[in-house]
Amino acid sequence: MAEQGGIRNAEEEILGGNDSNIVAHDLLVRHTLECPSLTSQWLPDITILEGEDYTLHKLMLGTSMVFNQQSQHHLMIANIKLPNENRGNPLDNENESVKLKIEKKINHNGEVNKASYMPQNPCIIATNASTSDVLLFDYTRQPSRPNPDGKCNPDLILTGHQEEGYSLSWSPFLSGRLLSASDDRTICSWDINAIPFRRRFISPLNVYRAHTAIVNDVAWHHSHQSVFGSVGDDRRFIIWDTRSNQTQIVRAHTAEVQCLSFNPYCEYLMATGSADGSVAVWDIRYFNSRLYSIVAHQDATYQVHWSPHYEKVLASSGTDKMIYIWDLSKLEEKPSELQFIRCEHTGEIFEFSWHL
Repeated sequence: MAEQGGIRNAEEEILGGNDSNIVAHDLLVRHTLECPSLTSQWLPDITILEGEDYTLHKLMLGTSMVFNQQSQHHLMIANIKLPNENRGNPLDNENESVKLKIEKKINHNGEVNKASYMPQNPCIIATNASTSDVLLFDYTRQPSRPNPDGKCNPDLILTGHQEEGYSLSWSPFLSGRLLSASDDRTICSWDINAIPFRRRFISPLNVYRAHTAIVNDVAWHHSHQSVFGSVGDDRRFIIWDTRSNQTQIVRAHTAEVQCLSFNPYCEYLMATGSADGSVAVWDIRYFNSRLYSIVAHQDATYQVHWSPHYEKVLASSGTDKMIYIWDLSKLEEKPSELQFIRCEHTGEIFEFSWHL
């Protein structure tokens, strides 16, 4: 009973407070890509156009054509218009000018499994290729239209993995410090500032080994620069401390763990998602027991992400073509913690991105 009480007190401490005021959506824009994308992330670039009632935003995408291995793959930068808050008549999807427009295509070696920009310099983008390498591009130095020869010309190639991966995480504290998770059961760390003279290849600073199966996701902590977390097919959630190489390991789910996310507001709060469709919320001070369990998706949960705008709001996506948004400030009002369901996709949702 004492342990249960401790967990409950932590729950009240972390999740108590005012309810979040969630708006489902003010605008819905549909766009069909030429081929599927396994990755998507809003870039922080915002262009304010004088005299216009909208702003221009950028979205990062990548091609994935699993049924046609001979096709040329691309990292893509797209432009999209979003209306200003004070606009009288919102933009709508029937307006041709609203639709997403691909601004730049960059030749890529194989499928783009994951793309992530460096927070200290958003022009720098890292990608997990369908090879074992991690590729680094300064997208502003790449031509707007790809060379027809299909040659991929990254600025740097990060080596160290033996198999492909699907997860990248840039340090929010140390510029140029990057983590990558791989099917080879390891996590590699690089410092892209440590570039050998006139060389494009960088070896890892460290290779972390504790998982016994594929590592599906890795993420730096938002508050502690030496701490990161990882999850994998071994059903483990591991907290790493780079200062001491110590780890905390917990069996997080009864099936493979696909994803994790640290809360950007509360340093103790984090979430994991599993191949069994569930989502678990954890207080990392009480690592032996979940803070909260959510029966989420009908099949695998591919991604979880805390909202950058509301402390207690969490979103998840999965193979059931759904995106769920959860308000964890309403834990006692089941099932009202589920605030919004978005079902617009006709296939599995591998990744989504909150707008900043």
